[in-house]
Amino acid sequence: QVRLVESGGGLVQAGDSLRLSCAVSGRTFRSFATGWLRQAPGKEREFVASIKLSDGETYYANSIRGRFTISRDNAKDTIYLHMENLQPEDTAVYYCADQLAPVTGRGFAIAESHFTSWGQGTRVTVSS
Repeated sequence: QVRLVESGGGLVQAGDSLRLSCAVSGRTFRSFATGWLRQAPGKEREFVASIKLSDGETYYANSIRGRFTISRDNAKDTIYLHMENLQPEDTAVYYCADQLAPVTGRGFAIAESHFTSWGQGTRVTVSS
């Protein structure tokens, strides 16, 4: 069973940067992609970014495009999310999740239902 463990969250000020890590273990074969999603207080969980494990192709939500960068280290099976110019609206619990197979017609998953394994989340709080 795939296990994902996030780390790197914390309390930062607006304008700061932060890097989240997602260590993956237990894979028996390579998944299609690994993504980051977040859930702000009182809101539904939303897609942030994904990276294809075969070739590093990335996909981002419009709300964070240009500020967040997703990357991978296949040797360590670790996915990173580098976040710059953080704003209070980025406050959320950030989850990494595994996408086993491409979504028909689009490849990258956005909906929660297309991610099969989840980490426990890491909290990011951005103060103004």
